[in-house]
Amino acid sequence: MGFSLSLLLILASLPVIFAQEDVKHATIMVDGTVTIAKTDENFICATLDWWPHDKCDYNQCPWGYSSVINLNLSQPLLAKAIQAFGHLRIRVGGSLQDEVIYDVGDLKYPCRPFQKMKYGLFGFSKGCLHMNRWDELNLLFRRTGAIVTFGLNALHGRHQIRRGIWGGAWDSANAYDFMKYTVSKGYKIDSWEFGNELSGSGVGASVNAELYGKDLINLKNIISDLYKNSDFKPSLVAPGGFFDQQWYAKLLQVSGSGIVNVLTHHIYNLGAGVDPNIVSKILDPHFLSKITETFSGVAQTIQQNGPWSSAWVGESGGAYNSGGRHVSNTFVNSFWYLDQLGLASKYNTKAYCRQTLVGGNYGLLNTTTLAPNPDYYSALLWNRLMGKGVLAVGSDASPYLRAYAHCTKGRAGVTLLLINLSNQTSFTISAQNSMTMELHSIQEESPFARGLKRSVSWIGNEASDESLTREEYHLTPKNGYLQSQTMLLNGIPLELTGEGDIPRLEPVHNNVKSPIYVSPLSISFVVFPNFDAPSCA
Repeated sequence: MGFSLSLLLILASLPVIFAQEDVKHATIMVDGTVTIAKTDENFICATLDWWPHDKCDYNQCPWGYSSVINLNLSQPLLAKAIQAFGHLRIRVGGSLQDEVIYDVGDLKYPCRPFQKMKYGLFGFSKGCLHMNRWDELNLLFRRTGAIVTFGLNALHGRHQIRRGIWGGAWDSANAYDFMKYTVSKGYKIDSWEFGNELSGSGVGASVNAELYGKDLINLKNIISDLYKNSDFKPSLVAPGGFFDQQWYAKLLQVSGSGIVNVLTHHIYNLGAGVDPNIVSKILDPHFLSKITETFSGVAQTIQQNGPWSSAWVGESGGAYNSGGRHVSNTFVNSFWYLDQLGLASKYNTKAYCRQTLVGGNYGLLNTTTLAPNPDYYSALLWNRLMGKGVLAVGSDASPYLRAYAHCTKGRAGVTLLLINLSNQTSFTISAQNSMTMELHSIQEESPFARGLKRSVSWIGNEASDESLTREEYHLTPKNGYLQSQTMLLNGIPLELTGEGDIPRLEPVHNNVKSPIYVSPLSISFVVFPNFDAPSCA
């Protein structure tokens, strides 16, 4: 019975390639001798935003009660979803963060919730964070092992000079009192971020880079003062906006050496949430690759102006204005999301914060039930399988087969991420180690060459090939419907257990010598535990 069930699971996991007219063979070459980039251990990040329930776009209001201020923190599934990552990085921030005041110290304003206001920033009044709510949030963070980045109000005390442009000095008093309260309570904040989307021409509001840079020096001094007796000193993160090369360079130059630890930028490269072409953009490899200009620009700007800092994607939801309805919370979005994670990693991006953990159409969790959406499982698999070391990959396949390789997380070996954007072509893939391939230039007749080739075999040098297996995680949509909200892992629906727990993510095992099958419009993680990769040692 056990054997029959195992066989059925394996058969269910494999694409029915003979039903496809177009089957192509591809060779994927992985170079395990050197890492081309590195991410942080906790690369996967998700955001909690401030939007109230009456934030609406395109005649829909998809936020519900999911904000920092009103999310029900006692729902068991919320804690379970965070804990499944071990230590999930959470960024608290978003559009309204520069309108948030903190109900602590000598606050000169009444502490009221956000309310619709015609001429307010983004159509809302100022809002307020009560300290009892901050206590509750920190209880959740501590209980779940979350690593927290908190976005501070960078417009406090400033005034609007002209439409969209703000000037004047930042009033740091309220932020200082809030941070002091946080330190006094022993709450561990991994990093403090300053402002949201105020860079360049800004979104709703902008601040001059020189002014911003001077504020960061002030904030760094505040952090140094408040944490002078602490073993741990939080990082300073900025500017949490869209990349503008001149503005970002100026910010680093003005703030100077060692001030900005992390340079954050935002990505919404799929356009407006109402765009009817979102799905076609997601499945277009040429469109997906355009964002490499941004990743490359950020990396170069850091190298030239602030080599002491590192890059994060501080917020990215694919489509802006709450995401795409019936797209951002469905299977098809994982093609965009996982490809973003792969591309970002290659440019030394240390963390990638998904908008959102919960809220809007792009939440990893359903806004009402908190049940995981497909991208949650994509994030979880990445978090468990893709380690810090990024490896170079070569391929002779069409651009519709996207391939990324990392050292496997927490153990020996290499993990491949394969994304098939084609709606017609199945790929049968052989994975090769470039170390082995380079030896083909050595004369075949030489016994030394034959021995050397055996010793650097891509599947390892200890055991017989016959006994070595790889792990495969094939992701497809339920009933083949790309906009399904149910993802299948090796043919089995990923659903909460009867006890309301996150399901186990189990691979199928195949012999390393057999080809890897990747069906049309599917995603696969493939773990090679015995891949000979010196750079991953």
